Amino acid sequence: MITVRNGAAALTAAVLLGTAAAGAATAAPSPSASAATPSPGLYGTKDPTYDGVWRQSLAFLAQRATGYQPADRAVDWLLGQQCADGSFASYRPDTGKPCDAKTMRDTNATAVAVQALDAVRRQAADPKKLDEAVKAGTGWLRTVQNEDGGWGYGAGGPSDANSTSIVIGALAATGVKPGSYTSAEGRTPYDALLTFALPCSDKDGAGAFAYQPGKNGELLANADATAAATLAGLGKSPVATKASPEQPPTCTDLTKPTAERAALNGASYLAKALAKTGHLILPPMPGATDTTERPDIGNTADAVVALAASGAAKEAEPALEWLEKNSAGWAKEGGPAAYAQLVLAARATDTDPREFGTTDLVEQLNATGPAPKTPDTSASSTSDDENSGFDVWWIIGIGTVVGVGIGFLVSGRKK
Repeated sequence: MITVRNGAAALTAAVLLGTAAAGAATAAPSPSASAATPSPGLYGTKDPTYDGVWRQSLAFLAQRATGYQPADRAVDWLLGQQCADGSFASYRPDTGKPCDAKTMRDTNATAVAVQALDAVRRQAADPKKLDEAVKAGTGWLRTVQNEDGGWGYGAGGPSDANSTSIVIGALAATGVKPGSYTSAEGRTPYDALLTFALPCSDKDGAGAFAYQPGKNGELLANADATAAATLAGLGKSPVATKASPEQPPTCTDLTKPTAERAALNGASYLAKALAKTGHLILPPMPGATDTTERPDIGNTADAVVALAASGAAKEAEPALEWLEKNSAGWAKEGGPAAYAQLVLAARATDTDPREFGTTDLVEQLNATGPAPKTPDTSASSTSDDENSGFDVWWIIGIGTVVGVGIGFLVSGRKK
């Protein structure tokens, strides 16, 4: 989800890329307020420079997951952010000015916006316009696919697990088969995803995914990347729902690795990481003098979704309970994207987001932007199966996995 981006991760990516990664399949607290003046159609009141498109899109996905349709002006705001070539930047303050070579196009923003627009198109004022925007967005993503089959945060940047995962989820959610996106070298997004997977024999990160290889090609476990890649390996996105039957996640190395097996290994890593404290740990920023460990609330929510989607909802329960008790302040500070993450985590575990601890997450999310349209109860059941675009090999793989007793089913499509 997911991640596939934390405000801090997005800011780091911006610095690394010059201005524009995503420890990110997930969005969380936005950057602090600045001189930027958000549009009336935008969710949240903080500076949208680094996460405007991201938080708007996550808000849409969470609203559709709970049966609400975003207001037309909110949809128009997101549509207005798209460049003529189909791409999105993290935020364009002046949409009257065409995108040019200096516009920092963002694969993460493009992927999540495409998914969000696809999710709201049926009840939008102009469905055809949204269909065209989705087609243009997925088309642009194909043009910037790297030779290894993956994507980096910015067009042409080295592939990373988070960006590749976000794109895979968005493609599947919009009815495009991710495996059909082959690079000039004939590699698929799944090929790229596997290059970030750590083996079960790794002492410190068995089954995890790395964000990117180190300078010497080493892979270091990254919980954020693991949550995002677990969903992508299963052909799902951050709006995935609980899979069944449930079985404890295990880590198994295959002679010929597959994306779905790597995803299940990732779930095993996440389950063990959450079992220690009930939440993931936020590592200190490079160079920080304060090295005190703090809970990583956003990525904990993403891990809950990933575990539930892999058939390990039971292992996710302690983390969900921890979130119910400890996330209210974080969500209030973070705004729409943070509320959306929690809504999706609740939904993935069949928990009522309106009674999340002492918080009504749906009410709080809706209050951060234009009032959405009246709830559509039929829309709340939207799942990853809808327009999933799963590859035939994945469907066959599911049958094989279930046949050997691993015990999970694709529960649906999503975001």
